[in-house]
Amino acid sequence: MISGKNIVCFASGWEFHPTSKHHVMRELSRENNIIWVNWHCSRRPTLGIDDLKSILLRLKQIRQGPRQPSGSITVLTPWQIPLPESRLAGRLNRALIGRAVHQVLQKLPERPVQLWSFAPDVADFVGCFNEEAVIYYCVDAFGEFSGYNRALIERRERELIDRANVVITTSPPLYDSKRSLHPNVHLIEHGVDHQHLARALADETAVPEDIARLPRPIFGFVGVVGDWVDVQLVTELARRRPGASVVMIGPRSAAFNSIPSLPNLHWLGPRDHRLLPGYLKSFDVGLIPFRQVPLTHNANPIKLYEYLAAGVPTVSTSLPAVKPIPGSVWLADDAAAAADCCDQALRHNTPAERAARSRLMLAHSWVQRLEELSEIVTQAIEPVGRRHDACPVHPAETRDPQLQIA
Repeated sequence: MISGKNIVCFASGWEFHPTSKHHVMRELSRENNIIWVNWHCSRRPTLGIDDLKSILLRLKQIRQGPRQPSGSITVLTPWQIPLPESRLAGRLNRALIGRAVHQVLQKLPERPVQLWSFAPDVADFVGCFNEEAVIYYCVDAFGEFSGYNRALIERRERELIDRANVVITTSPPLYDSKRSLHPNVHLIEHGVDHQHLARALADETAVPEDIARLPRPIFGFVGVVGDWVDVQLVTELARRRPGASVVMIGPRSAAFNSIPSLPNLHWLGPRDHRLLPGYLKSFDVGLIPFRQVPLTHNANPIKLYEYLAAGVPTVSTSLPAVKPIPGSVWLADDAAAAADCCDQALRHNTPAERAARSRLMLAHSWVQRLEELSEIVTQAIEPVGRRHDACPVHPAETRDPQLQIA
């Protein structure tokens, strides 16, 4: 396992529902110091309600300054100008963020630095920290997200790939699209916090009251409800199985506020990840109702691993990264097929089958994934003298009191 490093991580949304980036960094924080930079310059914000809420949250986080959710993780939300097309904004962002990171690095023990990015457009920061290795951890086809300038994101991603030592991809389509662009590309699928989620099988794990009172069976979804979720399929499933409760857990875009109201379709909103085992304990079937679009074609839904680790049989739309597993995973691309697959899944929902399903996920723990990652990264470390060209931001600049970031 990688140890004794100061790791600078560019990623969005430390405060969001945990995804692969959170799990990877938490595992690495056991033996390393992590500086997580909340990066939100990949697209120009709009005046929509979701973006306005996000801006207010970012301003609050900037005022708070560096936070330490654990002794070895520091979360930074530096001042940033979210104008990805502007070269001037890019130069200012490099100065603002570079100085903020150096301020934290100066307070940490002097150790080799590594730069990890879950964002595709941070090539400007390569070399800013005299890092021994640059790792691009690609989890999505970012140019396919709504509001992103696809051509710009893909060009900036190519710049980062050109300057990285290692490129990690999490789905077969992402691997296929990147392996011709770099000599050191790897496919490492998502892991799972098995110890946490297997608590869904424990007798002492309580089912939260807001879901315990709902009629069974429960067909449930956990995750962000963005425009990649097939809400029409979900509502039609609820209509076809009126005796079941269809439960959606997680934040949803304001665009979905006008969804038809059905008595058995329940939107519970975001829930604390620590409570997830209790909610999954109540699921009779887990749902992955993703639309068939380029974004989801490249995705590897982490919720699949979470459902299975909790023992939950799962029905998903057909995605390249999701394979049918007899007795555990069924594929369906319309509401009629999804309803039939849910009926089949209910016949494989015994306590013994749930326990066996969970045991299969032991081999996919984040600990196992980090062992694979660590070996790949360790072999790619740049010798001193072959490091990337230095960034214009110099550590000494941060000692000027006029340059301190609020």
